[in-house]
Amino acid sequence: MAAHYQVTGSTSAAISASVESAIRTGDLAPGDPLPAVRALAADLGVSPATVARAYQDLRHRGLVATAGRHGTRVRPRPPVATRRAALAPPPRPGTRNLADGHPDERLLPPLGPHLAALAAEADTPTGYADAAVLPELAAVARERLAADGVPADELTVTGGALDGIERLLAAHLRPGDAVAVEDPGWANLLDLIAALGLRTVGVPVDDDGPSVAGVRAALAAGVRALVVTSRAQNPTGAAVSADRAAALRTLLAGRADLLVIEDDHAAELARVPLHPLAGATPAWAFVRSVSKPYGPDLRLAVLAGDEATVARVSGRARVGAGWVSTVLQRLVLSLWRDPATGELVRRAAGGYDRRRDGLVAALAARGLAAHGRTGINVWVPVPDETVAVTALRDAGWSVAPGSLYRIAAAPAVRLTVSTLDAPDLPALADALACAVRPVQGGGPY
Repeated sequence: MAAHYQVTGSTSAAISASVESAIRTGDLAPGDPLPAVRALAADLGVSPATVARAYQDLRHRGLVATAGRHGTRVRPRPPVATRRAALAPPPRPGTRNLADGHPDERLLPPLGPHLAALAAEADTPTGYADAAVLPELAAVARERLAADGVPADELTVTGGALDGIERLLAAHLRPGDAVAVEDPGWANLLDLIAALGLRTVGVPVDDDGPSVAGVRAALAAGVRALVVTSRAQNPTGAAVSADRAAALRTLLAGRADLLVIEDDHAAELARVPLHPLAGATPAWAFVRSVSKPYGPDLRLAVLAGDEATVARVSGRARVGAGWVSTVLQRLVLSLWRDPATGELVRRAAGGYDRRRDGLVAALAARGLAAHGRTGINVWVPVPDETVAVTALRDAGWSVAPGSLYRIAAAPAVRLTVSTLDAPDLPALADALACAVRPVQGGGPY
């Protein structure tokens, strides 16, 4: 914890507010430890139970996390706006940034011509009473989903994949409920679950998706929801295979107490067949975002599911945000209908495959195992994340530590391949080999 900050308060609410204020102002940064319960209780002259209640409140609101003997620490992305102190240190000047998880801007389709065409139409402005899912967008979305084996009789749109998942979890679960998630898994999802006051149960994931044994154990632990990444899993690049999907569908069949959420965030960028779980349980949802293929600023996702689930999400939206902008819906529809844009997305998918596969092959040639079956990320197991991240930074590469994505999985680092070109791969692979196996006594690697 920052030496200049002292937690204050004589009640659990006051102590909780003091810690939240410190996070907001930056006096407590992501990853900073909080004092031990008994130590802080002695400093403040209160009972340990009072401090424990304060910490419990902070955990339930997703501000801190407790990790056994490592104590209680500020979460990497606490759900509170900060006035200063970035949530993650920026890459060192002069290094190549492979940590951000963004698509390559050079491969995104241009939006200008489509925006100009929309402006030229000069449609009558949409009023409150008319705003909803555009029928023409819904029709095209259903066709695209049906082509991948996803039933989409019931469908709505949300403000991106994470917005859709948040609405689904809020519609079905209550604070304290447990959610099964992939381990390692999407850092934003882990933070969202914590912010909703839910509990995570990690499910080991391999190149073919969540393990059957892991899902079975999570079900035995009483989880109320299971979130699965269909393809391009972040951070490992896993994709649910046909055999894994069949085994999971058998395991999940008829589980009326379980909500199954599938996240197909990469959509057209993942050039492997989709093997959906849709319909394996009575309550299910399939979420497909447009952000990765068409641009991060396009905050729209299509959400299909069973009738009750889609009705809950749509109904909650009506009493909140209302609807996803019909201007945005028309823009996405224009992109979907444009053959030239479709070709650009296909080329981008091929480009990402070559970069990712090339890096995995270069690492294999140096004796390093790496994971990256689909998507834009490569997951590299390492003995020590701090040592590896530091060594790579000193060699000119900024990568993400695996601790941002892990619950109980082994240490690793995540590299985003978006901005890599073929000539970059040998030097990066050499740097990774040295980071994982530091030079000792002048020997190789």
